[in-house]
Order: sequence, then C-alpha cells, then structure tokens
Amino acid sequence: MKILKIFIPFAFGYFLSYLMRVVNAVIAPNLVVELELTAADLGLLTSANFLAFSAAQLPLGVLLDRFGPRLIEALLLLFAASGAFLFANAQSMPELITGRALIGLGTSACLMGAFKAYLMWVPSKKIPLINGLQMTAGGLGAVTGTVPMELALTITDWRGLFVGFGFIAIFISLIIYLAVPQQSATNRTIPSLTDQFGGLVKIYTNPIFWRIAPITIASQSMFLGTQSLWAGPWLSDVAGLDRDVVAHYLLIIAIAMVGGFLGMGTVANQLEKWGIKTITVSIGGMIIFALIQLPIIFLWIDLALPLWIAFGFFGTAGILSYASLPLYFPSEMAGRVITALNVFTFGGAFAAQWGMGLIINLWPNYDIVGSYDPSGYQAAFALMLAIQLAGLAWFFFFRKTKV
Repeated sequence: MKILKIFIPFAFGYFLSYLMRVVNAVIAPNLVVELELTAADLGLLTSANFLAFSAAQLPLGVLLDRFGPRLIEALLLLFAASGAFLFANAQSMPELITGRALIGLGTSACLMGAFKAYLMWVPSKKIPLINGLQMTAGGLGAVTGTVPMELALTITDWRGLFVGFGFIAIFISLIIYLAVPQQSATNRTIPSLTDQFGGLVKIYTNPIFWRIAPITIASQSMFLGTQSLWAGPWLSDVAGLDRDVVAHYLLIIAIAMVGGFLGMGTVANQLEKWGIKTITVSIGGMIIFALIQLPIIFLWIDLALPLWIAFGFFGTAGILSYASLPLYFPSEMAGRVITALNVFTFGGAFAAQWGMGLIINLWPNYDIVGSYDPSGYQAAFALMLAIQLAGLAWFFFFRKTKV
C-alpha cells in the first residue's frame, strides 16, 4: 500500500509530462493555421520544452538530493501549470516559446524525481519493476496525446486543452505534496557543491561516457524530436493521410513505444542472463532504429504504418543506455550519470526538433496552407540519420576503452 501511495502520484506526474510533450504533434495544424507559423517556428516553440528540460537537469540532481523529490516535483509542477496557462493564452511566438519552456522546466523532475523517490522508499528488488511501470505511465501519456486529444478538439480548442493541463498539473502537485512521505533524515543525502562538481568532472572526463553518449544522444534526439512533433506532419504532408487517420497512426506509434519500453527491457534482462550486456542490446536496437529511417527517407508511404510502428518500438533502444552507463561508475554517482547524459539528450532533442523545422522550412510551402514539401522532410530526416551513423561509427572505432 505504501508503494502505491508513492508510485501513483509520481506516475500521474510523468503521464502528464509526456502528454504535454507530444500533444503538439496533434495540434500542429491548428497552431500553423491560426498563428501563421512556419516549420521553423513550429519546431522552435515545440522544442523549447526540451531546452528548458535539459538546462534543469544538473541543478535538479542537487535539488533532489538536498530537498527530496516530494517538495521539488510538487513545486516544479506549479511552473508547468503556469506554462500551460501562458501557452493557452499566447498570441505571439515569444509567449508560446515561454509557455513551452515553463512546461519543460516544470516537468523536468517528473522522471528523475520518481526514480529518486523509488530509491528512497521502495525495496531494491522491486526497483526494476517499478521503474518500468513509471516509463509505461509516460508511454500512456504519449498514447493519450493522440486520438483522445483529437477527440477532445471536437469539444474544445487547443487553448482549452492547455488550460485543462494547467489545472491537472496543480492537482498532481497537491497530491504529490500531500500523499508522498516526507524525506527522513536517514534518507537525506546532502552532498556539498564541491562533491557534486567533482563527480560531474569525473563523469565528463571518463572515456566510457564519451564512447556511449554520442550514439545515445543522436538516437534519442531523433526519436524524441520526431515522435513528439514531426511524425504527425510527416504522415499528413508526405503520406497524405487525413487528420483523423494521422491521430490514429500516432496512437499506434505511441502504443509501439510503450511496447518498446517493456519489450526492450525484457529482452535485455533475459540476454543479460546469457552473458550479453545491456549496452550490446542497446546498440543493436539503435542500429535497427537507424535502418528503419532509410525507407522513411525514401518515402515508402505504402509501408508507412509498419515503418512507423517499428520506429516507435526501436526508438526506445537508447533508453537502455541509461541502465547500462551507470554500471561503469560508483553506485552513489548513478543519479548524476543519468542527469549528465540527460543534459545532452534533451539538449540534442531541442536542436533536432528545431533544426528539422529549419531544414523543412528551406523548401517552399506545399500546395495546401499549413503543409510542407516532402523534400524538406527527406533532407531533415537524412541529416538526422547521418548524425546517428556518425555516432555509431564513433562507438565502434573509439577503442580507448571497452564496454
């Protein structure tokens, strides 16, 4: 019962975090038409979430250790609520970007805070299961950000959705603060700033980190940037699907992502028993993920659904790096290893999402208002694939250290 009292509030927080992250893929046509946005504008305002999320990661680790996940996540969710309200009432690009950035800042603790809480209060043998369930809660948020949001738009508009998100964020903040136990003195770790900085220096100067990080960042940047925005416009502009069909496809992709979270972790756990390291499974999955992007680049629209299902499933392979990379460092540094990687992953997602918009915008708008030329998508996706291939090459040829 105590585990549920801790898990449910944090699971709802991550659910909302993922929902607000991906919903722009559905409401993108509304934003483009109503506010006359270019592809670059759309990419920038959506990716502001990732930029703020990335910037928060390193100080977040210190705050979670000093004050505990209960207080920090409850407080930050109020920032997410203010961002949702601002976004809902925005009339200009600066207001939209500020709103999305506040949402990113406000949801920055929804995963790391939960992981910290589970380490504090959940028996160690149950940590893998409850961490997997936490990721699944986020996946369900991504699922809700598709067809259910499209249906919600028949009742309200995109502004009404974000007003609702704001009130939900306040509600979850209260639930976390009231329901989650306070951090006891025996559970509290208060490392000095010097120790925190020294740990980060050790991480960022470790060759193992720099062998694994580039491909993980490249793969996750492509996946996060595309799944949370550009998948929807691609299905509309390139595959020529109607809006309701696009929403259903996004739903299936999100379900595939949930399957990836569960399936890739299960496979890695089983293969680990046979002596195959988790990082090997992660790299194999990222190679498959890269190969899947080739037919998408070549516009194999007749295979759009199976390709994007595979995209959703294997796009989660990079997450396994978050389980394997901390194993090469002392256990007390695990949180800092994850946040050290998160800084680059979500910073990369910001650059990827906005950069893809800039590239797509290089081609004139297509023959329908609010749509973009398929050639722009080809160029953007090809560049992202090239970056992933460079990351894979670095992993295989960087021989200063073994993993």
